[in-house]
Amino acid sequence: MTSVNPVASAAAANEAGGARAAQEQLTVDYNAFLQLMMTQMKNQDPTKPMDASEQLSQLATFSQVEQAIQTNSKLETMLTNMSFGQVDDLIGRTVTDSNGTTGVVEKVEIYSDGTILGLDNGKGVLLGPGVSIS
Repeated sequence: MTSVNPVASAAAANEAGGARAAQEQLTVDYNAFLQLMMTQMKNQDPTKPMDASEQLSQLATFSQVEQAIQTNSKLETMLTNMSFGQVDDLIGRTVTDSNGTTGVVEKVEIYSDGTILGLDNGKGVLLGPGVSIS
């Protein structure tokens, strides 16, 4: 039986493009696994049947990886929503970054890779380590 490693496939997809890409990769791998399993069942040697427990174990692993991806996606959504709730506290405050850029926050833009504070001088500051808010 050809070995399918759903954890490695999903982990690689997650690194490549986030939870959505991992979910799509998992679906592709899951469907490929089911097709492979059905083909093996149809073509197995009746005198040497395949090990059903190994297939069920792989199927259970797919299910666990799928649940983990869905949980991570929901956690990302919750963190984004929490960030929006804290935006009101930043508008109107003075911000200084580690490069010395200073200004009053007029707008906040939240992206998947960080939060940009739009300042009154037209510049933007990435919210993170080294940023002083007063």
